[in-house]
Formats: sequence, structure tokens, C-alpha cells
Amino acid sequence: MAHFVIMGCGRVGVSLAHTLDESGHSVAIIDQDDRAFRRLRASFGGRKVTGVGFDRDTLKSAEIEEAYAFAAVSSGDNSNILATRVARETFHVPHVVARIYDPGRAEIYQRLGIPTVAAVRWSADQVLRRILPEQTINGDFRETSGRLILAELALSEAWLGRSLHSIEAASGVRIAYLTRFGEGMLPTTETSYQQGDVLHAMMRTTATDEIGRILAAAPREDLQ
Repeated sequence: MAHFVIMGCGRVGVSLAHTLDESGHSVAIIDQDDRAFRRLRASFGGRKVTGVGFDRDTLKSAEIEEAYAFAAVSSGDNSNILATRVARETFHVPHVVARIYDPGRAEIYQRLGIPTVAAVRWSADQVLRRILPEQTINGDFRETSGRLILAELALSEAWLGRSLHSIEAASGVRIAYLTRFGEGMLPTTETSYQQGDVLHAMMRTTATDEIGRILAAAPREDLQ
């Protein structure tokens, strides 16, 4: 089980907090208005922290230094991006995501290597897929027999710089395409995994749990 920090106790943040808490994870949720915590169930076992989500002391109170992932899902684009950058650059949280209302901004920050989810296509599932790499993979497409699924991969940062061929060899997937700087591209034999890349791969439906486990961990040293 891991520790997660969520900024914003609105409908989005509450949904994430409840899902993670029910899964047995440690959760801290931040909001400037302590009245917002009334939205949480009485059974919620996580920590409630009143304060500004990009303030370092507030983040430390939420145990950001122990966090496996950070999700900024407040109602302000600027606050979400600033908090996400502090979490990643100051506290080196390995998995971060920011909710962004302006699709144009979302694309800019995606190019800077900050995973974003634009509100126009937002769902709690999309956020969870970026902060819970080990969870069952949710696919974008299933072929007719149901045996194969096209899905977005979630990888540990330890894979950065590795060739896509090594990712395929380790996990048994076939990478169909990747999104880089907001644009889709077909991989070549020379393509390597870079910060901000989103990989989309075909895989066996029955193997998604094992694939998620393999890619959430660092690659073996014998893989090139």
C-alpha cells in the first residue's frame, strides 16, 4: 500500500480520496476551506489538511515526502500546475497529475512533462490511471474476440531512456503508437521512452495485471 496526496476536496478530489482509501492506501487530502471536508464520508480514514496546496509546509503536513503520487484537482488551473511542479521538482514525487480546465494549457504542460487531464474529457478513472500504475489497465479498444486490448501504458520513471523494444520484450506488449509533445507518432527501432511520452500498446486481455506490475517496477539490468 502507498501514500497519496490529493489537492482539492471538491467532487473530483472526494471521488479519488474515497477510491484510494477503500483500496487500503494511505491518503491525505488538502483544501483551503476546512468546510470542504464535510463532503468526505464519515468512514474516510485519511488525513485532512487545511491549507494552500502548493505551500511547502502544507504539503509536508500532508506527508508529501512519503508520497507515491500527487493529484492536483482543485478548481484552479494555475494552482494545480504550481502545486504539481512543487510536488515533482521540490519533493520528487514519482507520479503526479494536474487537472486542467483549459485544453490549450493542458497541451503546453503535457509538453513540459507534466501529466494533465483536461476537464472536457476528465474522469476519475483517467486520474487514477496516472497515479496508480499498478492497477488493472483500462483499455481504449478491444478487438472482436475480446482477447486483445489497446491500452495506455503506465511506466515507472526508471524506464526513461530505455528503448521501446526493451519495454516490449519485458512486458510482452506491442507498442502501436506514442504521443509526444501532444502529437501522435509511430515508433521506430531507434525510439526510446522520454519524459512526458504516453505509450499505447496492444496486449492480451488476460495479461494486463502482470504487465502493469512489470512496468510499474524498474527494468531488469539485462534489458537494453
